[in-house]
Amino acid sequence: MTEAERPAADFQIPDDLSGITAEQFRASMRHYPAGVTVVTLNSPKGPIGFTATSFASLSLAPPLVSFNIAHTSSSLAALLDADSVVIHFLGEHQHHLAQRFARTAEDRFSDRSLWTTLDTGEPVLHGTPIWLRATIHQLIPLGDHTLVVGLVTRVHDNTNETPAAAPLLYYNGRYHRPTKLGD
Repeated sequence: MTEAERPAADFQIPDDLSGITAEQFRASMRHYPAGVTVVTLNSPKGPIGFTATSFASLSLAPPLVSFNIAHTSSSLAALLDADSVVIHFLGEHQHHLAQRFARTAEDRFSDRSLWTTLDTGEPVLHGTPIWLRATIHQLIPLGDHTLVVGLVTRVHDNTNETPAAAPLLYYNGRYHRPTKLGD
């Protein structure tokens, strides 16, 4: 994808006038539960992946999703060069994958039994209840992160085969299983 197809935002954030420290903001955000996803992509150096709790659905028509990546992430350069990603919605049984993809980059794909490759080249993790393949639609640098907007081109929904797979949640700095869903 060319730079012209991925316009940067004209939006500029002024110097922080909020008076809130990063630590204060982080502490407050820890009390907002979020679903856990793992984003994977292919790069010339091999598979890349990272956990992301910032996933959001943006639009139904066209089907757009988003997530953020920190400017300090070891995966950022590969993501900025990527044309597509796979976003895996982790189930409550996949705490081990969330931890694996939060570790150093070398450890993430070291166990070949945990993943395979799509015909389009992206790595796909086994056993995730749902995964989406998305092409990179827009990259928007904001603050200390980049907002990634993806156009969904494929949906793999495995929830009928594993109906008990509730989502894995991240809350207050820890992974959690929901206690009750569907009521």
